[in-house]
Amino acid sequence: MFFGAMGKSAQFLLHTWLPDAMEGPTPVSALIHAATLVTAGVFLFVRFSLLFEQTPSVLIFVSFIGAATAFFAASSGLAQNDLKKVIAYSTCSQLGYMVFTCGLSHYQLGFFHLVNHAFFKALLFLSAGGIIHANSSIQDIRKYGGLARLLPLSFIMFTIGSLALMGLPFLTGFYSKDIILEVAGGAGSILGSYLRWIGLLTAFLTAIYS
Repeated sequence: MFFGAMGKSAQFLLHTWLPDAMEGPTPVSALIHAATLVTAGVFLFVRFSLLFEQTPSVLIFVSFIGAATAFFAASSGLAQNDLKKVIAYSTCSQLGYMVFTCGLSHYQLGFFHLVNHAFFKALLFLSAGGIIHANSSIQDIRKYGGLARLLPLSFIMFTIGSLALMGLPFLTGFYSKDIILEVAGGAGSILGSYLRWIGLLTAFLTAIYS
């Protein structure tokens, strides 16, 4: 069941389909990342939490996979030039947070971050669609510049979405990310401390590519 959730929610080693799914129209990308496809694996995990709670060794494996996904995807996002692929890797990274939180048996927090993430990720993708459309379908961020003047609404929306993704205070991403890092640090175990530091490092990388 977890391998099914890994494939559906683009976890480490089964994540490659997600950036490649960016070839479709932007509204489709927004639906894939925010509301339907990739979040289904985490939702499956939450719904079957009763079964996973009977297998503590599997939960440890889940935590490591989630942490690896969060860090790997965030570092991959730093190296992308395609606007939609940067946002795609950020989705992958945030799904890692949700999965390692579920691995710590805090399923409600994983689901909380899932719902929060859906809103700001939809905002980012739809804003990206406006930017790409205004630039004659060019997605290479190296060819952009001075767009805040030309696209003020897209600039404001994208900035809000980026700040929420970073987890800045008083925006939706902060409330779920902060409590995830808090429960990881408060787990009182080596695994919890490891997850907390990976989570903090991933949040730092997220702020850079955002």
